[in-house]
Amino acid sequence: MSQIIDRRLNPKHKSAVNRQRFLKRFRKQIRKAVSDAVDGRSVTDTDSGEQITIPAKDLSEPVFQHGPGGRREIVHPGNKEFITGDRIPRPEGGGGRGNRASNQGEGMDDFVFELSRDEFLEFFFEDLELPDLVKTRLAQEVSHKSVPAGFSKDGIPPNLHVIRSLREAHARRIALTAGKRRRLRELEAERMALKAEGAPESDIVALEQEIELLRKRIAAVPFIDTLDLRYRNRIQVPKPTTQAVMFCLMDVSGSMDQYKKSLAKRFFLLLYLFLSRNYERTDVVFIRHHTVAKEVDEQEFFYSRETGGTVVSSALELMRDIIRARYPSQDWNIYAAQASDGDNWPEDSGNCSRLLDEEILPYLQYYAYIEIDNDYPLGLWQEYEKVAARWPNFAMQAIDTPADIYPVFRELFRKRGVDQ
Repeated sequence: MSQIIDRRLNPKHKSAVNRQRFLKRFRKQIRKAVSDAVDGRSVTDTDSGEQITIPAKDLSEPVFQHGPGGRREIVHPGNKEFITGDRIPRPEGGGGRGNRASNQGEGMDDFVFELSRDEFLEFFFEDLELPDLVKTRLAQEVSHKSVPAGFSKDGIPPNLHVIRSLREAHARRIALTAGKRRRLRELEAERMALKAEGAPESDIVALEQEIELLRKRIAAVPFIDTLDLRYRNRIQVPKPTTQAVMFCLMDVSGSMDQYKKSLAKRFFLLLYLFLSRNYERTDVVFIRHHTVAKEVDEQEFFYSRETGGTVVSSALELMRDIIRARYPSQDWNIYAAQASDGDNWPEDSGNCSRLLDEEILPYLQYYAYIEIDNDYPLGLWQEYEKVAARWPNFAMQAIDTPADIYPVFRELFRKRGVDQ
């Protein structure tokens, strides 16, 4: 039987094979620890790994051993202290672990190790990929741009190149009449020779008739023909799509309590990490809104205490204006995620639907609406259901507890055909 020996060198101070075996063995515990670590991270903190702790109870392996109870009257081999008949008191203490000092017993601490940045992100986004895109994944599919590519024989009048067409016509006339002009020069030289020699008039007349016929044939060649026309040509060449912008819209009205805001923040964190992994450049635009929307930085987005009523359309209008001013859709992959508890000024929900249909969704790759604690769907949810029926790039989900966030994220961005 053939044997394959892997002689590739491991990195310095590391054992890649053993590390991968370890990560595979404790995959369940590591995934849970990574998920728990999300709370302590900043949205833009994607360049570091994470310290992972695996409980000692999960590291133990089943072994066969003698039980602590019962009565035994045997002496094990290798014993140097006792003989048959000796009475040995059972120890009163026991092994264990805790945070208080003890003068007896043994135990084992939890196992702590460092996940690298790539390993940390790999556990986050395992089996995930961007949803259906018009402009697709970086380095695999690209958009195109139009560039000049010489001239074509077919085209529309506005693209006609006059000078090039006249040049082609001149070359055609030379090619079609070259033989006739050469024969014409020979006949004219012959006629001059006959006149100089005093040849009969009939011979000269016959020669002149042939000369006239050649001149008519040369003149019959058209000055320009449809075959001569040349048009400016343009072709589509690949243009790498390496830019994405993520709009984070969050309701900070009075109805959004701290628990709901915490759920929204965790979702935005996951989404930002995912996009920054898939695109060379990822811009993030944070928009907070109550009755008035405002573009803010990350610190203010998550921690500002400003609050008020609820007019969702103010955030959509601000997002539309920012796209027009800074992020043209032909150059950027545009995504948006909106978090709200569903409360909105009743007369405003229809306006939100109109803005999405007419001024936002035609330019977006994906729009995710997250409604938190929607036991009783309100007007905004009902309007957005109509939008979702019309637009395949619009998705809406409900989040009730922290446990719902990660599954919702995976559902929105999972790969096609990959089961959970």
